[in-house]
Amino acid sequence: MSERLHVAAFAELDPATLYALLRLRVDVFVVEQACAYPELDGRDTEPGTRHLWLTQDDDGAPAAYLRVLSEPDGSARIGRVVVTPAARGGGAAGRLMAAALAEVGDRPSVLDAQAHLVAFYGRHGYAATGPEYLEDGIPHVPMARLSPAGPGRSTAGAAPPTARCRG
Repeated sequence: MSERLHVAAFAELDPATLYALLRLRVDVFVVEQACAYPELDGRDTEPGTRHLWLTQDDDGAPAAYLRVLSEPDGSARIGRVVVTPAARGGGAAGRLMAAALAEVGDRPSVLDAQAHLVAFYGRHGYAATGPEYLEDGIPHVPMARLSPAGPGRSTAGAAPPTARCRG
């Protein structure tokens, strides 16, 4: 099995790939996590949004996905982090987060982590910036990464999240 990283703007996504990415998000966020909300929020199509995903098989099916949004203040927002059930536990989310942070570069970035994933995001340089809150019935914690990981701070080998609602 060979893993491949893909990065694309919305306009660069072909219909079959877009469908596969959106289906993964709906299968996990809406069906598996029972979060009945409008998954398509309009931010996927923004010019500054980058879609990152990993494929692990020759069929090109996404094994993990996330998006990086450009916020009005110049910061980045990472969200919609999702890993297929078959790919969980293999480090795909950690590798995808490392790729996302390379895409973010020196910009500050934020995310809203499911509470049980705070340690995972902490290993990528994020720290809680506020109290836990409920979103779609799931506890979340706002987090920020003010600067890239410094010496001795690695994002490799971080345990993958299962998924998260919204973001």
